[in-house]
Amino acid sequence: MTRDDALALDAVDPLAQFRDAFDLPKGVIYLDGNSLGPPAKTALARLADVGAREWGQDLIRSWNVNGWIDAPLRVGGKIAGLIGAQPNEVTVADSTSVNLFKLAAGALSLQPGRATILSETGNFPTDLYVLQGLAALLPGVELKAVDADDLPAAIDEDVAVVVLTEVHYKSARRWDMAALTAAAHAKGALVLWDLSHSAGAVATDLNGSGADLAVGCGYKYLNGGPGAPAFLFVAERHQGAIRSPLSGWMGHAEPFAFDDAYRPAADIRAQITGTPPILGLAALEAGVDLQLQADPALVEAKGLALADLFIELAAERCAEFGVALASDRSARRGLHVALTHPEGYAIVQALMARGVVGDFRAPDVLRFGFSPLFLSFADIWDAVEILHDVLATAAWDTEAFRARAAVT
Repeated sequence: MTRDDALALDAVDPLAQFRDAFDLPKGVIYLDGNSLGPPAKTALARLADVGAREWGQDLIRSWNVNGWIDAPLRVGGKIAGLIGAQPNEVTVADSTSVNLFKLAAGALSLQPGRATILSETGNFPTDLYVLQGLAALLPGVELKAVDADDLPAAIDEDVAVVVLTEVHYKSARRWDMAALTAAAHAKGALVLWDLSHSAGAVATDLNGSGADLAVGCGYKYLNGGPGAPAFLFVAERHQGAIRSPLSGWMGHAEPFAFDDAYRPAADIRAQITGTPPILGLAALEAGVDLQLQADPALVEAKGLALADLFIELAAERCAEFGVALASDRSARRGLHVALTHPEGYAIVQALMARGVVGDFRAPDVLRFGFSPLFLSFADIWDAVEILHDVLATAAWDTEAFRARAAVT
C-alpha cells in the first residue's frame, strides 16, 4: 500500500463528503474519536442558537415553545435508528454509569429469586465499579466476573442479568450479541449491553438480537461533546414491569401534578430521573442528526477498512521497534486498534506533538480510533508514517513525554 493507493481509495469513498461537516483543526490527524468525537459544525451553531435565543430570549418558556421538555425522548428516538431499536424504546438521560446502575437494578427487579450479576473480567472499569457498588447495596446480590471465554458456560439459574460491553474498550473484540443474548435467555437470564463503543460505529441491531436492555454514551462516535448525556434502551416488553431505583420527578407518570407519592410512567419515560441537560442535548442532537445521514453498514465497513489499513501498515513499518498488535483481527470487532509497547504513554505524547492524536490505556496500550465520517485513508497512511518516524528516531525518549498527565 502506497500513499497513492490510499488516495485512490479516498477518491471512491462514499462517505467522503461528511469530512467537511466537522470542525477539526488543521494539521491534526484525529484518531481519538472513539474517546471524544469532534464537534459537528451544526452542533456549534446549534449551541449558539440555544444559548442566545432559546435560553437568552425565550427563557423558561422554551420548555414548551422550543420543545425542551420533549428533548430526551426526541433525541432518544433518533438514536434508536442507529442501534436497531424502536423510537419508544430509547431515551437520553444522565450518564452511562448512572444508566448502567439504573438498568442493572431494574433487571434485578424483573428477576425475583435470582441474585447474580455476571460480567467479564477486564470489562470497562466503571461498569465493574458500578456493579460492585450495586451489589454492595443489595443484600444477597453478588457480582461474578469471569474470563470472556468462560462466560457463556457461567450463565446458570441464579444469574439475573449478564452485563457486557459489546465492543471491548481496549482490544475492540466484539461480542456476538444475538448468540450471547440467546444463550442467556435459554437460562432465564437477561442481558444488559453497554454500547459506548458501538453506537455510531458498528451496525448494532438490538431488536434483531432480542436484546433486553442497553446503555451508551453520547460523546464518542455520536459526537455529542465532552460530558454529553447518555442514552438507555429498554425493550418494550419490559417497560411496564421494570423499576428504576432512581425515581425522580421526570420519571413520574405526571411530573407536573406534583404528587407526594411516586407513580412511575408506564413507558420509557420511567427511566428519566431529573431535569434534562438542554445544552448537552442540543449538541448531541446535532451529532446524531449528522450520523443518521450515513448508512450504518457503510460506516462500519469503512471503519473496519481504515483499521485494517492501520494494522497492515503498522505491522510493516513499526514491528521492528517493539510495537505489537493487541487487538482482535477477526471480522467481529469495533473501530479502534490497540498496540502495545513498554513506552506506550511517551510514544502517544510524542505523536500528539506531531499532530497525530490517539490515547493511552494502562499499562502499555496505544489506542487509535477510526471514525469513518471524518477520517480518510490518506490520514491513516500519514499517521503510520509519523508513528514510524517517532519510533525510528526515539523522539518519544524525553522526560517531557514520559511525565504523566491526569488524563491519559
